Formats: sequence, C-alpha cells, structure tokens
Amino acid sequence: MTTRRRRFLAPYVLLAPGIAWLILFFVVPMYYLAVTSLQTGSLEVGYTFNWAWHNYREAITTYHTQFFRSIKYAGIATVLALLVSYPLAYWIAFRGGRWKNLFLLLVIAPFFITYLIRTLAWETILADSGPVVGFLRAIHVLGPDGRLLATSVAVICGITYNFLPFMVLPIYVSLEQFDERLLDAAHDLYASRMWSFLRVTLPMSLPGVFAGTLLTFIPAVGDFINAQLLGTPSQYMIGNVIQSKFLELTDYPEAAALSFLLMATILVIVLVYARLLGTERLSG
Repeated sequence: MTTRRRRFLAPYVLLAPGIAWLILFFVVPMYYLAVTSLQTGSLEVGYTFNWAWHNYREAITTYHTQFFRSIKYAGIATVLALLVSYPLAYWIAFRGGRWKNLFLLLVIAPFFITYLIRTLAWETILADSGPVVGFLRAIHVLGPDGRLLATSVAVICGITYNFLPFMVLPIYVSLEQFDERLLDAAHDLYASRMWSFLRVTLPMSLPGVFAGTLLTFIPAVGDFINAQLLGTPSQYMIGNVIQSKFLELTDYPEAAALSFLLMATILVIVLVYARLLGTERLSG
C-alpha cells in the first residue's frame, strides 16, 4: 500500500470504531423504535406494523400538558443552574489558586453517589419536618401548614441540584482558558470592572455557557426520577409518562411515539437556541 493511500485511509480507520458504535447503539435502536411507534396491538395479542400515525396524534393531544411541563421545569432548572454555576466557576477559575483541583473535586463529588440516592436525600431535606421547611416557616415565608415536598419547587430544586455539575464544568473550562491580558488591556482603555466583565469576560465564556446549558437542559427534559420522588402526579413530566408506558402499561407503540416527539422537541429547541446564540460566531 502506497503512502498516499495510507494517508487517505487513516482518518476512516480511526473513525470506524466510533461509527460502528453509533450504528450499533444509536441507529439500530432508533430504527426499531421508529417501527414500534407505527404499530398497533398489545402485548397479549402482539403488535402489527400498519403505519399507525395516529399514535403520534394521540400522544400529542393526550400528553401535551406533560410536554410543556417538562420544558418549563427543565428551562427553569437550567436558568437556576446557570445563575449558581457561573459565579462558582468564575471564583474557582480566577480565585481558586492552588486549591482549584480540590474545589472541582467537590463539584463532582455528588457523582460518586448514585442519582437515586442523591434524589432521596432531597426528599429528606425538603420533608415537612426538615430544616428547610422549619426555617421558612420561622421567617413566615411558608405558613404553619406550608410545605415544599410534593410541589413543583421540590422537583425543580432536585433537577437543578442533580445537573449542576454539568453546568459548572464547561463554564470553568471556558474561563480557565481565558487570557487575563485581555482584561489588562480593557483596564488600560479605562474600562471599569463591570464593563470589562460584560464586554470581555462574559463573551469569551459564552462557549462554556452554551455547552453547559445544553448538557443541563437536554437530560433535564427527559428526567422522571425527580418528579416521581419529589413530586406528585400533578408534577409528572413526559419522562414519567414514557416510563409508565414502557414498563407498567406495556403500551410500546405510544411510548415509542412519545419518545420520538420528545427527541424532536428537544432538537427544535436546541436548533433555535443555537441560532439565537450564534454558535458559528462562538466557534469562530
């Protein structure tokens, strides 16, 4: 084999494992999921593929409330995670000093515990007899019978906490690579600290913000553990419906249709968000 031919084939050889992985564990399952979403029948009598597009129509008309609730909860949790994560990542990047690695370890330390245990911990923290509710009652934010558990607040708090590291780490990486000489130049041009941040630091960190918001929002939309443990059926998200359809009701066609609708919704939101933020400008 000639050197020119080896150079031509080298990229494809390197890409082959990744492509094979995507085909085997993404394309093939998506194909079977698409086929299932267009079937009719039941587990007892079997399923028949007959282009049952009405599964999508029924999924939208029946569960549109859970769809909108999922987007709302995930959106609020993403904004809250950003408001908490940006100052934290900023402080670690610019003020952490030789303790940066320790602070980053503390950020990812919750990942050493399973997702379910972390959520159950929030069930204890937000319990009616817990310290948070007791404090809020003491300062009259909550009434004597007020509660946080089994409310939308509890679900959003759980989602925010569980996905917070996905927001902190990309923002930290973006800020860590920041050239502080740009700030010195801004100060030489008589820019205040606030304007230096708004015109230099913040725009330079937008790639991290973009990545963090996507890494937080996308899994949060499909989450069902927080709503199931910290909420009630009134707070159930579309992930709870899909989980119930697949594992309890065994309504596989409608569950598959809901899954495809959820993926399509997330894709549209991400494309609009990327367009508004201008990913071409950020990557450039």
